[in-house]
Amino acid sequence: MSMLAGAALLASTFFGTGATAAQAAPHAASGVPAEFGTDWHDPVTAAPPVDRPHTKSCQVTLAEVQFRDFTPYRGAYTPPKGCGDRWSKVVLRLDGKVKGRQYDRLGYLHVGGVEILRTSTPEPSPDGIEWHVEKDVTRYSDTFRAPQGVEMLIGNVVDDTYTGVIDVKVTLTFYAGRPETPAPDRVLTLADTPDGTTLTTPRNSERIVAEVYATGSGGGCEEFWYLTVADPASYSCKADHGPYREVQIKVDGQLAGIAAPFPNVWTGGWSNPFLWYVIPGPRAFDVRPVEYDLTPFAGLFNDGRPHRVEVSVVGVPAGQAGWSTPVNVLVWQDAHRAQVGGALTADKATGIANSSVHTPGTENRVDTEAGHRLAVSGYLDTSHGRVTTTVTRTLANSSTHRWTDGESTDGLDATWTDDETVKADGPGPARTAHTHRTYTMNGATTLGTDNRLRTVLTLGDRATAVERQGGRRLTWTRLDDTYSGDATYTINVPRDQRHAVGTSGERYRLHGPDGCYDRSLTTVQGVLTEDRNRC
Repeated sequence: MSMLAGAALLASTFFGTGATAAQAAPHAASGVPAEFGTDWHDPVTAAPPVDRPHTKSCQVTLAEVQFRDFTPYRGAYTPPKGCGDRWSKVVLRLDGKVKGRQYDRLGYLHVGGVEILRTSTPEPSPDGIEWHVEKDVTRYSDTFRAPQGVEMLIGNVVDDTYTGVIDVKVTLTFYAGRPETPAPDRVLTLADTPDGTTLTTPRNSERIVAEVYATGSGGGCEEFWYLTVADPASYSCKADHGPYREVQIKVDGQLAGIAAPFPNVWTGGWSNPFLWYVIPGPRAFDVRPVEYDLTPFAGLFNDGRPHRVEVSVVGVPAGQAGWSTPVNVLVWQDAHRAQVGGALTADKATGIANSSVHTPGTENRVDTEAGHRLAVSGYLDTSHGRVTTTVTRTLANSSTHRWTDGESTDGLDATWTDDETVKADGPGPARTAHTHRTYTMNGATTLGTDNRLRTVLTLGDRATAVERQGGRRLTWTRLDDTYSGDATYTINVPRDQRHAVGTSGERYRLHGPDGCYDRSLTTVQGVLTEDRNRC
């Protein structure tokens, strides 16, 4: 672990890999234990459940397996019978349970080579916990229409010390009817060739979106990439150009998309698993992919030949692993033409701005200001006329990292923004979709002379999205998911001497033309003390 390197390495002997924070409780609420015991509330998030239609449904089990090591589960999927082959919604549900002692673990689920879920696990109580994850996977309907191979892995180690066997069941529920938004006609993966990974699309593609499940892996500095520093700063995690990271996608060597990665914090992160025992950090159980609208390149892809597609993470030290970037490609086709011609007309990027200034002292400090801008444009001659698509994306990162010698105090205040506009201009009024994403992280871990380790942390996941046609607003949404926590425990002692205390809270707000969702959760010492709906 990179935060509080010495303390974290010692703490991992007892708890495993990183976790995020909870709000520390100086006093216990009525009926709440004074400190964590051998059991706590099952993991829960404030995010809304997936809306399910009131139509006929059919269920298929994708996997039912126990993970004890790094051997993937492999099985077979067969489409459901009795619900047709067009569905209004497809909902994935993962039910998990684990008990004893175990690290947080990362996992994936593939159907026909398509990644439909990336997840991480909670750390268990000695008495055992259960949790579940729901996800709308309607966009992968094309994959689900034919028999497919299934592969799932939550890499794990079970021995005399780490006893937690991860037991999961994953199902898909199919709801008959038509989806509100047309699902992609094709869901593709990249092919491995001697020249690298390539993509071949149908020749009548009129919209192409790539999604990348980009995650910094557990167990190394790239799990905490936002804390890395460049020489000559003295810190345990180094990177040549500091903490700025950017996920890029290229087509035939040409920059096609840029995105800010989400700063995931797993349930052992920031040296303090007591932050996450009940409420995980945003997106920890349902890792969402970054998306790129590649429609400006559709004219190029529609020549019927394979094209080289590469994904890379800017800022990772040369030769260093630590990122996983699986790619799915979603394609919508022109139903009235066998081939759609077109061309890429513009691809302009600024240079990456990346200033990371080190100020040494009793408290070391690194101030980072970074960003990048890309604009691409291309046209297609579709059955409904020529459509020109322009994608503009602007990224920015501002952070201040402070730490003392020995990293006994280690803190970060950081903001990332990812601003994207997609404009489709053709017959009729122009249509524009604008999405502004903001991710925030503000917290610190300190280790006192009494070996009491305390982490205070707030995480934010916010986004606004607006679609307009001819200047008239068609739809909009506003999301604000905020987690905060404060937890303290004694390191380098047996479990029964840790004297851990901690509180955590999450408020998830989602507003749009269909209404309001606003839910708050609060925990104290592993007990859920508030579950409040405000709308």
